[in-house]
Amino acid sequence: MDAHGPYSFVGAWAVAFIAVAVLALILRWAFSRGGSLIAPPPRPGTPDDYGLLVPISEAGPPAAAERVRQILQADGIRVTIARTNAGPFVMVFPADVARARAVLEDHGQSSA
Repeated sequence: MDAHGPYSFVGAWAVAFIAVAVLALILRWAFSRGGSLIAPPPRPGTPDDYGLLVPISEAGPPAAAERVRQILQADGIRVTIARTNAGPFVMVFPADVARARAVLEDHGQSSA
């Protein structure tokens, strides 16, 4: 007879079953469809969905929006490019709208 007694066979199977059950629970937790820690990519909205920001430049190719952003930023205006449903829009705060339009007119750019 075995040195560990008649229960060693049952004990080995119990340990193996518990180990597999613990691994199954860990895998179920790791691959569950819960909330992700990684944020999803932002979805574009309408030009009016950006809070205080006001669209100052018509939608156009991204390179044109970047040129307008650089012109306004060089003049000290706080500006950002928002990806909207209608394409990229150059956005400024309401206090900077008149100044931004004047700067764009001086540079021969169209504004909204």
